[in-house]
Amino acid sequence: MTPARLHAAALAGSADDTEAAFYDAMQHGDIDAMMACWADEDDIVCVHPGGGRLVGAAMIRAAYEALFGHGVVRAMPRRVRKVESLTAAVHSVIERVEVQTDAGLRAAYVTVTNVYHKTPQGWRMVVHHASTDSVGHGDDPESAGGPQTLH
Repeated sequence: MTPARLHAAALAGSADDTEAAFYDAMQHGDIDAMMACWADEDDIVCVHPGGGRLVGAAMIRAAYEALFGHGVVRAMPRRVRKVESLTAAVHSVIERVEVQTDAGLRAAYVTVTNVYHKTPQGWRMVVHHASTDSVGHGDDPESAGGPQTLH
């Protein structure tokens, strides 16, 4: 199976398959593969840590192009929690993000919510909202001892 056909098959499979394709595209800095994970809707939304709300494919694409312009971002999903129905899925993810800087490899943890809708083209992302992990203060959440506050 060609890479393009394999990618298309993964996107048609499940929300988990689309999420895997999203993180693979991020790790390879592949903007076209990244955008193929998103729904073809005007109101898709992306929020990066410390950033504002990006609405629509053009704004989201531009933000990822700028991000990939600084090099590949390694974001590895950890501790995924899911709420799924026949046509929607919400994944709460802790990401370990690694970025190469002048000072060397830096790693931090980010709390992410990914929302997927089942569309005629398969499962597609409609929301990616990421923020710094306040429980672990950017450190390994496994060693943070669980939530310290409820709200």
